Amino acid sequence: MSSAALLASSPLLIISATAVLLMLAIAVRRNHAAAAAISLAGLLAALLSLPFASLSAEPQQLTRFLILDLYSYLYMAILLVAAAFVLLFAYDYLNRRQEHREEFYLLALLATTGAMVLAASRTFASFFLGLELLSVALYALIAYIRSERISIEAGIKYLVLAASSSSILLFGLALIYAGSGSMDLSQFTAITHPSGQANSILLLAGLMLSLTGIGFKLAVVPFHLWTPDVYEGAPLPVTAFIATVSKGGTFALLLRWLHTESGEITGATYLVLTIIAIASMFAGNLLALRQANVKRILAYSSIAHMGYFLVALIAGGRLGVPAATYYLTAYLVTILGAFGTMTLLSGPRWEAASLDRYRGLFWQRPLLAAALTIMLLSLAGIPLTAGFLGKFYVLTAGASRSQWLLLFSLVISSTIGLFYYLRVVTAMVAQPAEHATIGDSDSLPLPLLGTVALAVLTGLVFLLGIYPAPLWNLLVHATRTLG
Repeated sequence: MSSAALLASSPLLIISATAVLLMLAIAVRRNHAAAAAISLAGLLAALLSLPFASLSAEPQQLTRFLILDLYSYLYMAILLVAAAFVLLFAYDYLNRRQEHREEFYLLALLATTGAMVLAASRTFASFFLGLELLSVALYALIAYIRSERISIEAGIKYLVLAASSSSILLFGLALIYAGSGSMDLSQFTAITHPSGQANSILLLAGLMLSLTGIGFKLAVVPFHLWTPDVYEGAPLPVTAFIATVSKGGTFALLLRWLHTESGEITGATYLVLTIIAIASMFAGNLLALRQANVKRILAYSSIAHMGYFLVALIAGGRLGVPAATYYLTAYLVTILGAFGTMTLLSGPRWEAASLDRYRGLFWQRPLLAAALTIMLLSLAGIPLTAGFLGKFYVLTAGASRSQWLLLFSLVISSTIGLFYYLRVVTAMVAQPAEHATIGDSDSLPLPLLGTVALAVLTGLVFLLGIYPAPLWNLLVHATRTLG
């Protein structure tokens, strides 16, 4: 490996080395604070190495498996920051419980490494290895609280369904390889433009099976059934990890898959993605209306947000990839803040998941209620928040390619979504009943790390909603490397 390639791969090497170092530290002596410090230091070091790794004017290829360009580094930065916030919230969450805490950070680092590999994947092999590294770590993270039956149940459900989806994905990749003789991810771009070749049916079948596997990771309709149960059963920091790092890595891969210079996705691929996007937007918002658990509300909300993301992906063109990435960034900041607030409100033996626990929260914890309100308004796309500008850019990208059906569906479904977000806000500002169950958290001190992290996320929600120019310009510059 040349010195340039070594420098270019430094973020991946640092995260991998941090995981090995943490494993050795746990073997020598268990210490929760030390494990958290090592993990956060490794994430920070990898983040600081990104400007130096991206100094090369040309993309660096590591063998045939990974391509390290500005697009890869951009998504690596997003994933590293999201993972760091998850660990900040997880520290106090784990401190309140009697589980072995140190292995949580090791699994989170391994899952983050898998997501970063997805962002830089160039072939089927690296794609599948990154996906499995991410998935296997998630199996254990979801079932991490061994004393809670619902957590074990969620882990088993995710294990069975993820294994099934991986099998379907692998079969799809095999069909594409059989039809094209190549393992390069560029085959996906070629398939979206049918050429009338004799093997086009084989390639199209492989693409559909591969999209099924990816659809499971993104939790889009009709591959969404696992989402509410896993979100509800997983520990809150793990739920935040699934909603951010796991989906962020998959987003990066999907954008690199299907992006073309012309920006046009045609034929059966366009039809399938359009149906999935519309179904996800409406099903996610409509199913969320019936929920009385905030984790399940956010789970169904995430299904709808994946549909919004697909609108920008389908639109493509000059604005498609930057719009999709800006929307993703706004969503990650917002959902981290929402789950972070819920984590701070949780006690040693229970999580603040039921809607009843939020009744009257404003009168007991006004700052936390205000923070959660801001996050919910951002998810709803209210002006002055990151979510509003994220949807604005998606609408702009769709309008530039005349995707009127998708835009109409986005507007109508977003209007439906306002109802269940406001349900939570209304519950928080209602007068608390004498038997209010949230009262347990009144005596819990607010942890310093989690409070600071939540304050930073709240500031970012407003910053991205008021002053988007620096991030937007960075996204436009970085995504040019895709063509």
